[in-house]
Amino acid sequence: MALNWYPGHMHKASKEVVKTLLKTQAVIEVLDARSPQASSNPHFAALCADHPRIRILNKADLAEPFVTEQWAKFFNAQPKSVCLVNGHESLLDAEQIIQAARKLFLANDIKIGERQQLLIGGIPNVGKSTLLNIFCARKLAKTGNEPAVTQIQQRVRLDDHWHLIDTPGLMWPKLEDQVGAYRLAATGTIRSTAVEAEDIAWFLAQELLLHYRDRLVARFELPQDANDAESVMEAVAKARACIKAGHRIDWHKASEALLNEFRSGKLGRFSLERPPT
Repeated sequence: MALNWYPGHMHKASKEVVKTLLKTQAVIEVLDARSPQASSNPHFAALCADHPRIRILNKADLAEPFVTEQWAKFFNAQPKSVCLVNGHESLLDAEQIIQAARKLFLANDIKIGERQQLLIGGIPNVGKSTLLNIFCARKLAKTGNEPAVTQIQQRVRLDDHWHLIDTPGLMWPKLEDQVGAYRLAATGTIRSTAVEAEDIAWFLAQELLLHYRDRLVARFELPQDANDAESVMEAVAKARACIKAGHRIDWHKASEALLNEFRSGKLGRFSLERPPT
């Protein structure tokens, strides 16, 4: 099934971003550390192409540390770019954001004025609102497990000289990279009502089988000779008692179990993408 998700409010929000960028000195792009490439909105990146960019690899506690480090090096090597990492083990604060912006400005000969405005953006459910609340040490933005919680821009004060414009989570009209789209769905970016849990879980099962077989064996007692997604889902169903009357597997329940354990981190730390070499 081809995946796509572009609610009407996102088109309007994209137009607002264009206006806001005219008064913005730098852009913060929040990415999911498990899938930095898939979670980077190409339309947002194009809009911000002329602005210095701070990329934040968020939810790093759910990704493999070594792979996240590789991604940070990759993004730090890009023009007009600084990359920061955020996770429960090492939370960013407002001062680190300001210092990263100063570093960018100095490296690119950009004058630091009396008042500076940053714009923060990212796809839905990447953890942007949670980051904002951490930066300001108080609850400013609604957070939730379902994507598209924030739907309007809001202005946030970091200190006397630096302000942040929060934007709604934005997707793009057509998800041409369907492998990337399925990775986004696996991490919870696409609203659950817009996808079939079974499709996403079977995709995830195949990805994990390919790169993390040992984890599946340990977690779900996956047979050593298992070689396809169906075998993984059968193991999940048995391990989590997803069985209907007549000893039939409840595929939907098993799918929800796998997705929930992956998204919550109960399965461990996984990276679905590696940086280009």
